[in-house]
Amino acid sequence: MTQIISALSEISDRYEALFVDLWGCVHNGVTAFPEAVAALQAYRATGGIVVLVTNAPRSRHEVAKQLVKFNVPEDAYDDIATSGDSGRSAMFQGAVSSKVWFIGQPHDQPFFEPLSLIDNPVDIEQVALEEAEGIICCGPFNPHADPSEMRGQFLYAKQKGLKLLCANPDIVVDRGETREWCAGALAQLYTEMGGESLYFGKPHPPIYDLARRRLAALKPGIADIGILAIGDGPHTDIMGAMGEDIDSLFITGGLARAETKTATNPDGAALNDYLAKENIAPQFSIGMLR
Repeated sequence: MTQIISALSEISDRYEALFVDLWGCVHNGVTAFPEAVAALQAYRATGGIVVLVTNAPRSRHEVAKQLVKFNVPEDAYDDIATSGDSGRSAMFQGAVSSKVWFIGQPHDQPFFEPLSLIDNPVDIEQVALEEAEGIICCGPFNPHADPSEMRGQFLYAKQKGLKLLCANPDIVVDRGETREWCAGALAQLYTEMGGESLYFGKPHPPIYDLARRRLAALKPGIADIGILAIGDGPHTDIMGAMGEDIDSLFITGGLARAETKTATNPDGAALNDYLAKENIAPQFSIGMLR
């Protein structure tokens, strides 16, 4: 059974490093949560290491720029591991071939910027669906439209045998008070229709491999038992941590705030019902990171 805590400081001395989700945990897509920022700053002041692990479909450098806009200070974290970087690495190694149909918005175009870490990278060309040999999906064309509007194009893509590289496995996020669809919803639909989707963010192994490399560059030798994963996504943050055998702290006041009846903290009975329904088992739970 999960332990409900009131502050990160109650358990933080058990861990040498944190893998911390961003959206719904540190910010809401508009601005930072001050208590979350303060908690991370306090943890780092004790010598702990904070690696932000996000399903953002962009590089860590682009995420860092975004964090400045959201008022998340640099002293709240040590490094960033992104689904975008994992996905870009796979793309430039030819995971979905060289001619790709891009699904996303103009602000997602940095996904295609060169990645110097890859030797002999594939030359990626964005083309129309009819000419494509693969699909890159950073998110819906319209994040407020039902993913089912893509069925026609996905049926054509599936019949052509195109693989879809999903740069963000999240299904939904809350931007302020507005819920938006993410790339994961499209990849899920494509898979349900018989297409093949490739994932590189939480809860899948590639992003955790990247996060561990980022952590090892900061302080070698930290074992998984010394890492705590923090996030609000039951099927990304918590299920991913379970798959990696890493302890987790579930932020109930994010995507599951209604189901867990979270005010300051979740209702115990509602939380346990929710965890059983979603088949997840975080070691700890808290309303919001603080």
